Amino acid sequence: MFPHFILLAVGFAAFLPDVLLSSCDETCADKPVFTPSSVVVKHGDPTNATCLVCKSCPDKLFGLEKSVGDHSTKGPTILWSVAKMTEWDPSPKCYYNAGAQRCCSTLPVTVYKPPDHVTFSSDFASDQMIEGQLYTLSCTVEQVAPVERVRVTFYRGSVPLGPAVSVSRPQKTPATEVYMINITASKEDNNSEYWCEAKLDLGLEGPRAPPVVRSKRVMATVSSNCLALVPSVGVWVTLAVLSLL
Repeated sequence: MFPHFILLAVGFAAFLPDVLLSSCDETCADKPVFTPSSVVVKHGDPTNATCLVCKSCPDKLFGLEKSVGDHSTKGPTILWSVAKMTEWDPSPKCYYNAGAQRCCSTLPVTVYKPPDHVTFSSDFASDQMIEGQLYTLSCTVEQVAPVERVRVTFYRGSVPLGPAVSVSRPQKTPATEVYMINITASKEDNNSEYWCEAKLDLGLEGPRAPPVVRSKRVMATVSSNCLALVPSVGVWVTLAVLSLL
């Protein structure tokens, strides 16, 4: 019986580093520390991080829960490395057991993907607007991740028109989202180019040059809505006349 017990214990210990943790304490005083503290990586690119499991844990069982990549151990330090990021929500978890307590830390990982395409559209017909009327500009951002990090700005020429409105919900995998803004046409808008751009705001951990994709430009003509009184057979008739500014 004794040899069988030894084999069972060794096999169980070898299996533990990759088990899924059902529950653990992320508020313990001496919890594992990841370096860097968070990771931003483009989908398909490599990445890595190290975890100092604990200051002194030679007699404690520890490991790394992960859904992608490999890991190696040197003393109380674990190196997590990914040759090609294929997951959208990897977030590895480093842990150790101390008696009945399991202490752990999760590494926040943001996996991003620039949009495939950005398209500008509007509800004014034939690229013509009427002065004083309200119009809606739309910007469709296709297959971008994470969608909650997208910042869309509309432009008239080189002048930003303000932030866009969207009803996007947090989502890790790529999604297509439509952003909108309302404008009131004015004389100054005549022969102006309208367009939009989508930028991924990935914070300090992201690339130095945030991914930006711009739409094509659309030139709009603004007309004035004039009221003219025209005599016809002794009757005054009111006509709406559109005249180009």
